[in-house]
Amino acid sequence: MFKGFFFTLALFNVFTIYSQSQKFKVILDAGHGGKDYGAVYHGNIEKNIALKTVLQVGSLLEKDSEIEIIYTRKTDVFIELQQRANIANKAKGNIFVSIHCNANKNLAASGNETFVMGITRNTSNLEVAKNENEVVTLEKDYKIKYDGFDPNSPESVIGISILQEEHLDQSIELAGRVQEFFMKKTQNKNRGVKQAGFLVLRQISMPRVLIEMGFVSNKEEGEFLNSIEGQEQLAEAIAGAIMDYKNEFFNPSNNDNVKSNIPEDNKEEIEIIKKEIPKKTVEKISEKGIIFKIQIAASVNELDTFPSNFKGLTPISVESTGSLFKYFYGSEKSYDTAKQKLEIAKQKGYSTAFIVAYKDGIKISLSDAIK
Repeated sequence: MFKGFFFTLALFNVFTIYSQSQKFKVILDAGHGGKDYGAVYHGNIEKNIALKTVLQVGSLLEKDSEIEIIYTRKTDVFIELQQRANIANKAKGNIFVSIHCNANKNLAASGNETFVMGITRNTSNLEVAKNENEVVTLEKDYKIKYDGFDPNSPESVIGISILQEEHLDQSIELAGRVQEFFMKKTQNKNRGVKQAGFLVLRQISMPRVLIEMGFVSNKEEGEFLNSIEGQEQLAEAIAGAIMDYKNEFFNPSNNDNVKSNIPEDNKEEIEIIKKEIPKKTVEKISEKGIIFKIQIAASVNELDTFPSNFKGLTPISVESTGSLFKYFYGSEKSYDTAKQKLEIAKQKGYSTAFIVAYKDGIKISLSDAIK
């Protein structure tokens, strides 16, 4: 079942939507809830901290008229993991942000980290995923609904990760910004961008991240997480990261001062994520000067760039990131022409296509290219 689903999705998986005519939809997911308390240490309860922080993030983002917020929960209720994905996909969100608190038997462990979906055998990352996935046992018939998933089995965690390569690049972009803003807004340790298999992210068809804001098992950090001041700082950081991402990818022509670089402290972690999957050699983007292209698809399969494989679109070019092949339509020196090509791609059925920019063959932010 998984195999067929994987290849169907992977063949023409595409990345995030940005559109000048629609609102940027942010799905905010407060982890746990109701009968699922999450991690509980020193009187600090994960489900309550996550909900209070999510509501503050939403309140900050709602000040931007271009943003629409969809919550998976706004009260202390139990929401099944599959239902969270259904809410996100039905709303056709631009990004999904799941907010949690971490815990560890080592009570000295501290710091924040942001996860994207991916294959990992790192013991620490597997343990975080195992802890977050255990909520599934509170659901009826969970082994049937989740295809025999066993939260206590590392193989199950790794297995669901294999399905989740779509939107990886932009999930990493978002995760990098979250960690950047945590460093700006808090004094907590930066544990970086990581990857692991989370059921809540498994079937979400958009860039998505799971944020571990800190360790409730650490008495001092738990007090910070449970405090009004701490939640305000964390909410400001998460909202700031989402705004930064939105400005870069949703409507970049109106944002001349967007910072698009991932912070140095996170680059090593991100490169590890990208290097975990074997590289494949394909043609590179090598045009000189500023070039705009329309990214229409990404796949684990290397396809011939014939127009017949891409609904008649031509020219098509391809490059690789890890095991992903990215497919691009057009090669324009004019941003206005690129926008016209974007509309053509969407009319052909590539509804989530978006514009990317290169300078002398190196990818740069759209805002820098437009300037």
